[in-house]
Amino acid sequence: MANTFKNAHSAGTGTAYATVYAAPASTTTVVLGMSLCNTTTGSIVVDVQFRDAASSARKMLTSVDIPAGSTLEVLSGQKYILEPTDDIQVKSNTASSLDVVMGVMEIT
Repeated sequence: MANTFKNAHSAGTGTAYATVYAAPASTTTVVLGMSLCNTTTGSIVVDVQFRDAASSARKMLTSVDIPAGSTLEVLSGQKYILEPTDDIQVKSNTASSLDVVMGVMEIT
């Protein structure tokens, strides 16, 4: 089994859920961390959700306020396991306002 460290990212995320990372088929993924950066001059409200292979969504963060120009580190010190085809999605209450970076380790 090979372990591969990767970054996943999404720039300019807005009011619709955007998939930041989707676990490939035949791959288990360990989510190591996530940064949510407000790129605007006003406060934004962010949601993060996990979806399994059956598209059942589970909230990880709900209605979290991020001040203007700030970055929120989430999942720090925790590890989340994604099974094949699971994904992580994010959205903001403001168009084109959120940059996201995730660190993951894929196990193949």
